[in-house]
Amino acid sequence: MKPIKNVLIVGGGTAGWLTAAFLARTLGSQAQNGIQITLIESREIGIIGVGEGSFPSIRGTLAAIGIDEARFVRECNATFKQGVKFVDWVRPHGTPGHDHYFHPFNSPSQRPGGPELLSYWLQGAAGSDIPFAQAVSMQKRVADAFRAPKRFSDEDFLGPMNYAYHFDAGSFARLLGEHARSLGVRHVLATVKNTELDADGAIAAIVTTDAQRLSADLYIDCTGFSANLIGEALGSPFRSLSDVLFVDRALAMQIPYATETTPIPSYTISTAHEAGWTWDIGLQQRRGTGYVFSSRHTSEERAEHILRNYLGAASDNLEPRLLKLNVGYRETQWIKNCVAVGLSGGFLEPLESSGVGLIETAAYLIGYLFPFNGDLAPVAKTFNAHMKARYERIIDFIKMHYCLTQRQDHAFWHDNAAAASIPESLQEKLAMWKCRPPGRMDFITDLEMYPPSSWQYVLYGMEFQTQMYANPVSHPRFEEARREFHTIAQMAERALGNLPDHRMLVEHLCNKNTMATPHSKVA
Repeated sequence: MKPIKNVLIVGGGTAGWLTAAFLARTLGSQAQNGIQITLIESREIGIIGVGEGSFPSIRGTLAAIGIDEARFVRECNATFKQGVKFVDWVRPHGTPGHDHYFHPFNSPSQRPGGPELLSYWLQGAAGSDIPFAQAVSMQKRVADAFRAPKRFSDEDFLGPMNYAYHFDAGSFARLLGEHARSLGVRHVLATVKNTELDADGAIAAIVTTDAQRLSADLYIDCTGFSANLIGEALGSPFRSLSDVLFVDRALAMQIPYATETTPIPSYTISTAHEAGWTWDIGLQQRRGTGYVFSSRHTSEERAEHILRNYLGAASDNLEPRLLKLNVGYRETQWIKNCVAVGLSGGFLEPLESSGVGLIETAAYLIGYLFPFNGDLAPVAKTFNAHMKARYERIIDFIKMHYCLTQRQDHAFWHDNAAAASIPESLQEKLAMWKCRPPGRMDFITDLEMYPPSSWQYVLYGMEFQTQMYANPVSHPRFEEARREFHTIAQMAERALGNLPDHRMLVEHLCNKNTMATPHSKVA
């Protein structure tokens, strides 16, 4: 074994540059007696992303690598995201009943020593027909009123409401690249021709089309769906999830706002259609939209018709971009001296923004587990076990959105609700939750991307039925809980007066005169 001194990241984009910046910040550059980090990317390969949603973990990542919030918002056309609004997922459009539910990022309110509210909501203490998210959190009211999650005076990455961001993927990659280079990351522009292996089957070098031969102690594969290193060179098998998650195509389109003052929703809008769902993300100057669909259940022509019908006249004279999605993952993402990050490791469709979150997780694990002494095997084993477990939990979470639907209007939804397409692990969870609600003991914190509250919001947003076996001994605080629900509703009204308009906050941050430096403070 020899100590790790050189890391070569193959591929740019969000995966490559975020990993480079995170490792440079946490491991130190060669100039600081740290690790030499080099990123090689080709001018010929563009960025797949057409606009990204994220999860609240992104705030900690930006703080950790040293990019301040105003710079990020200004340079990435970013806006705030307080959750996801799911329209027509439970039942077809126009059917009696709630037409949407909300997945907020705030956890259910619970004052110190107060009752746990979910059980009492299930018993009706919040009132009849009050959605769970509205009953236990003020965030839905805040988001519905186009309010921001924080105030002008709040510090970077802090605010009364939990939040993430919407941003332009290309701009984010450029910002990360500029920042990573300022931290000492070496940047090589070249196209990879082939990968050389040594006698032990590890990577010996990367050879480019212009005859460069680049070698390192550790290689990070950020080459996207092509997976040139982990897949092509090292043969890590890809586990397709086409039998569980059916969507495999997306039509994307960028839509301008009607006016410069059009309100910007601070949430992703996901609307279910006959063979998939549309996303609608509000950035600063435009909406990022698209239709994610199953090619087994509809044609591309029908999908474009659905998307244009959703967008209306705004899509006239605009052409959608077709993306082919390879939904699945590699159970072994670290082999010998190569580790995959981003699409080369897997992709679980855009629902609930797991893509960026998985990049964050992989980058953090590489930094935390980093094999300074060159002993790669135990690190690879730990990394693979953690990433596999996280993928499995995300698969269950995403599938739960689909399989609980009451829609029977199209084969896509019928097939999603069929038991044969539901993982056994999810079936077991749902079976337990028929007689008691999910709680923290159902989850292993370090392996989860989504907290228990996210599962609760989706489960009961989809109108899952839990039959409570309640009695005065097990749930003695019904009246106290009822008063707590009333207090939350009152606090939501006050929050509307304390939080600024979403677009106004974004414009305020874009106009701030402070510019980020490589040593921006960490919140």
